[in-house]
Amino acid sequence: MSNKTRGRTLRQSRRWQRKLNDYRVSYRQIQKAAPDILSSQNFYKTRQHIQHGNVTVNDHVRNVARYSLALSEVLHLRCNRRELIRGALLHDYFLYDWHIPDEENPHNLHGFYHPGKALKNATSEYELTDREKDIIKKHMWPLTLVPPKYKEAWIVTAADKWCSLMETLHLHKGHGASMEELGEE
Repeated sequence: MSNKTRGRTLRQSRRWQRKLNDYRVSYRQIQKAAPDILSSQNFYKTRQHIQHGNVTVNDHVRNVARYSLALSEVLHLRCNRRELIRGALLHDYFLYDWHIPDEENPHNLHGFYHPGKALKNATSEYELTDREKDIIKKHMWPLTLVPPKYKEAWIVTAADKWCSLMETLHLHKGHGASMEELGEE
């Protein structure tokens, strides 16, 4: 192996080690901020429904929580991380498969209506702060005509758009990998 190849391999190894370490740190932050959500029966059921591409709703909201944390760190945005995480985990808490229409939920305009359904479900199960409610209710802006009020809601909105794009187009290798797949749970 040449010195050039060895150097490139070492840099790649270090980069992957940093990414894994960052992933573990965000995983612990999410676990600490939302043990009640992560252990709830309804949140567990979100593993049954596909959100974008081949990514489940459960993996999608976890991705959004991780990317929201990363975005707030990269941009040096001071925010309430607990509310950021909890809002991100509950932003798509609509609890149905939007790909399959039924009488109660025809889902033709899912993008417009699911924030309200997610907020209704989340408030019936959890005590939410105003920031968490704003995150859930307005994460689909500009489809929701009123823009987010809080910095945390803007962060989750941006992270949600990014994750949705990556998941739909399958552009990010390993995107959607759960901690179980990485041997963390």
